[in-house]
Amino acid sequence: MKRLLFSSLLVASSLALAQNTPPIARPVPPGEPPVSATVTRNEPTPLEFSMDKLSRLKVPAGFELKVMATGLGNARMMHVMPDGGIYLTRRAQGDVYYLKDVNKDGKIEAVERKQVAQNIKLAHGLDVRDGKLYVVGEKTIWVMTMAQDGTLSVPQVFADGFPDAGQHPARTLLWGYDGYLYATFGSTNNDSRTPNPEEATLLRIAPDGKSREIFASGLRHTIGFGWHPVTKVLYGFDQGSDWHGDNIPPEEMNVIERGKNYGWPWCYGDKTPDPFVNVYNIPGKISKAEYCAGTQGYLMGYTPHAAAIWMEYYTAAQFPLEYKNDAFVAMRGSWNRTEPSGYEVVRVDFDAAGKPSTITPFLTGFVYQEGEVWKQFGRVAGVAQYTDGSLLVTDDQSGVIYQISYTGAK
Repeated sequence: MKRLLFSSLLVASSLALAQNTPPIARPVPPGEPPVSATVTRNEPTPLEFSMDKLSRLKVPAGFELKVMATGLGNARMMHVMPDGGIYLTRRAQGDVYYLKDVNKDGKIEAVERKQVAQNIKLAHGLDVRDGKLYVVGEKTIWVMTMAQDGTLSVPQVFADGFPDAGQHPARTLLWGYDGYLYATFGSTNNDSRTPNPEEATLLRIAPDGKSREIFASGLRHTIGFGWHPVTKVLYGFDQGSDWHGDNIPPEEMNVIERGKNYGWPWCYGDKTPDPFVNVYNIPGKISKAEYCAGTQGYLMGYTPHAAAIWMEYYTAAQFPLEYKNDAFVAMRGSWNRTEPSGYEVVRVDFDAAGKPSTITPFLTGFVYQEGEVWKQFGRVAGVAQYTDGSLLVTDDQSGVIYQISYTGAK
């Protein structure tokens, strides 16, 4: 575990701090006193998944957890087809796999999976529309025609010229109810805007891919987002900045609205000025408090540094009725918090009026402590609803797909 003293007198990227390189000294603007915090680099020791570890994982009473597939490499996002076929992106490998439980035994064996696209740098988010699969990589959105057997045509460029990946290369996309494609692009660094206006935004892209607009800005790294199936309100989970201590900023659940600014890098939560980010280069040369007052506050917060990475609404009928239209969010897990956070799937409970009320753990147990050493054997990433109404969850560290089913109260 590594502890560092961070001050607003010394503003640096988290990458520089992680590599122990000297931070860049910048003057503190008048009226903004130095602020410091003790920050911790604490990455739980990664362990490979093995079946004996399955008993460590916990789901609510009445639910059952099984392993559907293993050996999938950097398994990230999934899209489930009506016939049970699963498209899976593997960001580190830069490809797309097609998986299908052909013999209906609840497991996807090696013979039931195949690579259907490759050479897509940082392949991550994906969605389907009108018989075509759309995949977003580093700077490009690709489109491919799907065949009945799951194979894909040669990838073609749908839209291009998006921001550099930097520290946040996980991009996601979804087709909206309005027929436009929405895609998120995180910030390239931890604490400072760059000249590219499309960084740290949600973009709205025309159906032909030829034009686009910044739909919402000030979103440091919103990977998981989507429209509530009943209210059609657009919600998203944003990852807060690193190296600001154990307890700020929280992970944010936001209502994402067109034209709104959500505050990063100068503000977090309920329009709260971030004490660890200087006001230099704020538009209009105003104070942080003035700037933050004009931004959009969050709806709810969750444990800092838990790293929300995808959100899936549950619309099937296998789970109890109270889960209908709730959201499940993969929290990939912290690396700079004294007590690790995340390494779990949480449930966002929506009330009868279709508004989110609570965020509670649903799948836990991937991280644990032995003596003074923290260990983990899974970094959850993708969440998808399967054809039978169960929930699928990917672990991109060990290449596992878990299946969570409801079997009745116990």
